[in-house]
Formats: sequence, C-alpha cells, structure tokens
Amino acid sequence: MERVLTTLKHIGLLVFFFFLTCVQAQVSTEENIIYWHIKAVFPEAQLLDIKAIDKDGTYYDVKAIQDSHDISLLSVKALVNGQTLPIKMIISENDTYYPVKAIDYEGRILDVKAIGKNGEVFNVKGVSRMGNLIEVRAIDKEQKQHDVISISPNHGVNHVKGLKMFSEDVEAVIHGVKIFAHVKSLEQY
Repeated sequence: MERVLTTLKHIGLLVFFFFLTCVQAQVSTEENIIYWHIKAVFPEAQLLDIKAIDKDGTYYDVKAIQDSHDISLLSVKALVNGQTLPIKMIISENDTYYPVKAIDYEGRILDVKAIGKNGEVFNVKGVSRMGNLIEVRAIDKEQKQHDVISISPNHGVNHVKGLKMFSEDVEAVIHGVKIFAHVKSLEQY
C-alpha cells in the first residue's frame, strides 16, 4: 500500500510539472507574438493603413500575426476589443471581385478598407486568381489596383494574398458566412 501511495505522489508531481511546463510554454508563446503591419502601397511610396471598420464606423487594426520564427505563412486578423477576428474573402453575388472582410463570432461582417491620409476610404478586394492564390488589392477611385503588403516591425515584407485550399467556390462557412478564400501574409521569394 505504501508503495502505491509513493507511486501516486510521483505521478501527481509529474502531472503538476507537466501542467506547469505547458502553462509556461503558453505564456512564452503569447509574449513572442509579433504583429506585422498591413499596408496598401499607393504611388509616391504612400503606405496606407488597412483597417477593419464596424457598422458604427469604429476603426480596428488589421495585422499579420507571427507566433514562431517561420514567416512564410502568417494569419491576417482584425484586432477588435481584445479578440482576433478572421479576415476572409467572402462570396458576393453582386461584385466582380471578392470583398475582403472580418467576421466576428456572431457572424457580423466588418469592412476591411485602406485609409488615406485625408480620411479617404478605399475598397480592399481579391481581384485575380492564379491557381490557389488570389491577389489582394486596394482599389482607388479611378479603379486602379494597389498592392497590399505586410511589414514586420523587425525586418521583412510579405505579400498579402487570398489562399484557396479547395476547388469549390465555397471554401468554408464561418459563423454563418460563406467564404471564398483565406487571407494570409505570404513570404516573398
């Protein structure tokens, strides 16, 4: 009986240390997250902020999130009231291009727009597809298309693109919203 109790104590200590290690690993991961800035590149080297905008007109940051040393594929998210919301290209029957939107946990859609220095608002959309990649562009009032990139606070620039994993038009349904493609930050080669 004494041997069983000793074994149980050792198992308990192992479980405790395993749990403690897991908690430390989670804290360490959260501390090492790097937020890349998402920008639209306009003429004369203008870098316009990309923001998510709710129905009340409140602007929220849109960032590429790096949680490891690998920068080849980063998730692009809207940072809204302490939550990270997915940014996707959604299916729209009335649009030539695929609108880029943030989707909250209740299925509400937030616009994703490029914001000019004087407050001008430009659409951000998926405009052309090559294989599994869709070009993401900010579209100005003359319908000219401008690159959307992510910029690391440390080093590096990635392209922001749509990524399809399936051949069907509806890639997935997220909180009741049909999406066409995932929006990601991809390393430039």
